[in-house]
Amino acid sequence: MLQAIQNEMFDLGADLATPGDDFAPGEMTLRIVQPQIDRLEAEIDSMNAALEPLRSFILPGGAAGSAHLHLARAIVRRAERSAVAAAAEVALNPLALIYLNRLSDHLFVLARLVAAGAGGDILWQPGATRG
Repeated sequence: MLQAIQNEMFDLGADLATPGDDFAPGEMTLRIVQPQIDRLEAEIDSMNAALEPLRSFILPGGAAGSAHLHLARAIVRRAERSAVAAAAEVALNPLALIYLNRLSDHLFVLARLVAAGAGGDILWQPGATRG
């Protein structure tokens, strides 16, 4: 999954670097396309099926793999905010924006899956440190 995502990040970069009015992929123009988003969503559904339902906010940490995925998710969220702001100024592929949104969800669910194999999510405990 991550290898496909890494490859798609280069496609996404090329897409965002080429604003315009026509977002159809072409021989010389890379664009994010719906099947890439569909694959992310299918992987999210598959990973979620193996997890307990989320009953609390979770803290972005735990095992190294899970923490790294949470960090990657935060970076993708920041990229999504930047892309949405840029789209207010220039025409960007709407599917690229959707891809970023789904990618951040994918990384969140993958972080939970990794955490499940290393003892589980670290749950937020509201007010736990008030003493």
